[in-house]
Amino acid sequence: MAYVIPIPRVASVPVKGGSAGDEFPVHRIYCVGRNYVDHAIEMGHTGRETPFFFMKPADAVLPVVEGQVGAMHYPSLTKSLHHEVELVVAIGKGGRDIPAASAMEHVWGYAVGLDMTRRDLQNDMKKQGRPWCIGKGFDEAAPIGAVVSVANCSVSPDTRIELRVNGEVRQTSTIGKLIWSIPEIIEQMSQAWELAPGDLIFTGTPEGVAAVVAGDTLSARIDGVGSLELNIIGG
Repeated sequence: MAYVIPIPRVASVPVKGGSAGDEFPVHRIYCVGRNYVDHAIEMGHTGRETPFFFMKPADAVLPVVEGQVGAMHYPSLTKSLHHEVELVVAIGKGGRDIPAASAMEHVWGYAVGLDMTRRDLQNDMKKQGRPWCIGKGFDEAAPIGAVVSVANCSVSPDTRIELRVNGEVRQTSTIGKLIWSIPEIIEQMSQAWELAPGDLIFTGTPEGVAAVVAGDTLSARIDGVGSLELNIIGG
């Protein structure tokens, strides 16, 4: 087979704790909306609503090596770029209609990620009843730290997730406060799509989302998983 244009690069994320140079190839990026109660409230919603999902392009990943400071360009068209720190689940075994009871067999590992959002564009699209991909699926919209295998990390309900901006805490919570747990997310999601090895699932963000500007430094951490540090630079 011959391709008529150059083959696009494979989006990937470094693996922590494996052999040097190991990469986790990215197939799709799924995100869970409003999956912490207090975040749902700050976004104008309440209760344990049925989970809903949106997607980002695979090449929206912006890998950040732990111990180094990454750089994200302030995106075009927006005046309100928001941070959302999230636990990312890396799928290693695909499937459809996966029951929650066996969902964790499909998880290869975890990472800390940022669901960056052009909030003003997202809100405009919501008001018009239009898709809000432009608010979520732009270039570099998914900064992510190294993926670590389940054998080399620890995630429990007490696991703390935190984001600081310029050294000040903006978001902090625990994984146990997810409205829909990881097994439940995988069960629900696999009813809508056939999950595949290489899929990344951003599981939702705690309360405290807010705007950042060029010059800000974002420091995200999930205990037992890893951290990432990122500078916002001019577009």
